[in-house]
Amino acid sequence: MKQLSRIWILIAAMAAVALVGAPDAAADNRGFIYGTVETESGNTYRGILRWGTEESFWDDHFNSSKKDLPYRKRGRGDGGRRSRIKVFGVTVGYRWDDSWGGRQFISRFGDITSVEIRGGDDLELVMKGGERIALEGGSNDVGARITVLDESLGEVKVEWKRIERIVFSATPPDVKAPARRLYGVLTTEDDEKFEGYIQWDIQECLWTDELDGETEDGDLSIEMGKIRAIEKRNRHGAWVELKDGRRLLLEDTNDVDHTTDGIFVEDRRYGRVEVPWDAFARLDFQEVAHTGPGYDEYKPGRGLRGTVTDDEGRKYGGEIVFDLDESRDWELLNGERFDIEYHIPFSMVRSIERLGRDSSLVRLRNGEIVELEDGTDVSDDNAGVLVMGPESEDFVAWEDLKLLELE
Repeated sequence: MKQLSRIWILIAAMAAVALVGAPDAAADNRGFIYGTVETESGNTYRGILRWGTEESFWDDHFNSSKKDLPYRKRGRGDGGRRSRIKVFGVTVGYRWDDSWGGRQFISRFGDITSVEIRGGDDLELVMKGGERIALEGGSNDVGARITVLDESLGEVKVEWKRIERIVFSATPPDVKAPARRLYGVLTTEDDEKFEGYIQWDIQECLWTDELDGETEDGDLSIEMGKIRAIEKRNRHGAWVELKDGRRLLLEDTNDVDHTTDGIFVEDRRYGRVEVPWDAFARLDFQEVAHTGPGYDEYKPGRGLRGTVTDDEGRKYGGEIVFDLDESRDWELLNGERFDIEYHIPFSMVRSIERLGRDSSLVRLRNGEIVELEDGTDVSDDNAGVLVMGPESEDFVAWEDLKLLELE
């Protein structure tokens, strides 16, 4: 009898250890996109959503093109860019560039309340702050097939043309996730490290997604969850280290060579960084049970406010429209550093100091400082800054700007 009791105690202890060590025992799935898809036929599907074969999480980006540019003509009547003409350092006048390119829209899914399809490539987003933004085309996010892990039906794939509206909501704590989220530490060729959630080739973000490549024995597809590390060998291939200890050379697909679309890292210091193949050296995966911020952690956006100082020392304070385009703190500041693209929410930005024609020094609220270049937001391609005070409205051309400090 005593022997039987010991056996049952041992079995119970082993079961407890197995439960604690189970991969999904304490999974935090609040980071998955969740919502209700309403179709033109009147049906609804509710559950975890995946946008095409890519976006699955609230911190992923929705991309499109803006139809309306309400501040376009506020810098000058026809919406052109103003720059100063100087002779021996003295301002003698201004010149205007009347061209105006298209404007890309980018936001995190967590900042959106709903997506309303108007037909074809036309749609309207409702943001958490109540803003309604008309968009058209601009990326494969518009027109994508939406996969719903419906609570009752299981996996349902809904074509874009059949969708009337998508309404987002907080992911229930007990929802069953399709897989774990990829997380790791990426090392660049310059030995800089970025840590966070991973989106490989702008697609693979789950353990069940596959890395494709050619080996000396033929084509191979490997589940990302089985990989310990990926190390670039050259422009045409990479070493893939598996969790079981094997090391394989994969080549000649856009997953493992220079044709890849890049590697996204959701680094908490900067927001999102995009690392191209030429800058990439190695990625070491880590096993984590969390999936990122939940929907309720994305608060309604606020308008940008601050003070602009021009290069002659004049200061202008009030509501800010940056690049005659961005006016809310959920919008993103974009720029490059050593070929790595940064996508930083304005809510993280403390100040932007123009350094020259092609670069700016960006100070973040967390103390990080990064010099960015080449992007429209931080170079001479910037359309200028509109400052709307209580009794005046001032436009500061980018060439005249010295410092923008945000409240």
